[in-house]
Amino acid sequence: MAAPLPMSSPAIGTGIIPVFGYIFPFNKNDKVTPPSVVGAAGLITNGGSRALALAGNFFVKGGAYEITGLVLTGHLDYNFYGTGNEAGNAGRKLAIQQGGRVFFGEALRRIGHKFYLGPRAWVAHSEITPNLSKSDSDHPDIPLPFFNTDVKAWGIRLQRDGRTNRFFPTDGSLLDLTSNFFYVSPTIGLAGGTGTGIQESNFQFQAYRLDANKYAEVRKGQVLAYNLSLCGVFGEAPFYGQCIFGANNELRGYTAGQYIDRFMFATQLEYRIDLPKRFGVAVFGGVGEVAPSVGHFNYDNLLPSIGAGPRFILSKKYHVNLRLDLAKGKNSQTWSMGVGEAF
Repeated sequence: MAAPLPMSSPAIGTGIIPVFGYIFPFNKNDKVTPPSVVGAAGLITNGGSRALALAGNFFVKGGAYEITGLVLTGHLDYNFYGTGNEAGNAGRKLAIQQGGRVFFGEALRRIGHKFYLGPRAWVAHSEITPNLSKSDSDHPDIPLPFFNTDVKAWGIRLQRDGRTNRFFPTDGSLLDLTSNFFYVSPTIGLAGGTGTGIQESNFQFQAYRLDANKYAEVRKGQVLAYNLSLCGVFGEAPFYGQCIFGANNELRGYTAGQYIDRFMFATQLEYRIDLPKRFGVAVFGGVGEVAPSVGHFNYDNLLPSIGAGPRFILSKKYHVNLRLDLAKGKNSQTWSMGVGEAF
């Protein structure tokens, strides 16, 4: 599959995301093992963002093992609004460029009853450079230790996958729980990590995330999908390691990164309809919130979302859709394209 996806993001600008993917079984006669996927994606925007990602997701030994790998490099030009609901509502921005690289690996083993369990590891480097000429005069500040960091992490993932088709589920459910333990080594130097720096004390934080999805076929070609996402972060986490609202399709219609905090919840419903000639359509809506602690969630800070968009089947064999989502949030709207369903 190949798809040059145009994009217009309030966070990083207008541009294109070329996506290439190949879905395949290791053995064509094997009807039990789920298909594996390899892919590559790029990013080019008028705001200056550039990125390249290579990824693979492999099922082996009759689906007894699932192995995932990712390499990502590049830089993003976007705005930092501070943390918390008040900062997100105020909309005061600090324009920054964040560059670096990420290496990720994960190996899961099936332990019975559709459950998978296994370790995961991250190695990353991040450099942040502010652009005051594009920032508001009363912009939020980033603590100096977060400007130039080396990050290492290990974690555990527990997943129960009861979907009959992971590319376009029509029934079943998915439960996905991840825990990541991060170790951060900051270097204090010139902004953006240039020049001779002074090594600061290392710090740690932990991030936990739970996703629960349920799917039901209302009638042939019509699916009702439900998603619940929970996120919690503990310790000395930099802003990019906290719960970022709208970054993983939790709720569309929001600028990714405008609402950030240590805790987050989001829940949404989506109704998906297949149409003739490989076309389809989906309508969706939901609500969510970010907060510094569980006790700070309240009705006044809820962030609603509603939207719809057409679909086009790129792969008839596996029912992989190209989707366009037009969404409206509390005081913003977005449009985005992607390969595969939002959840």
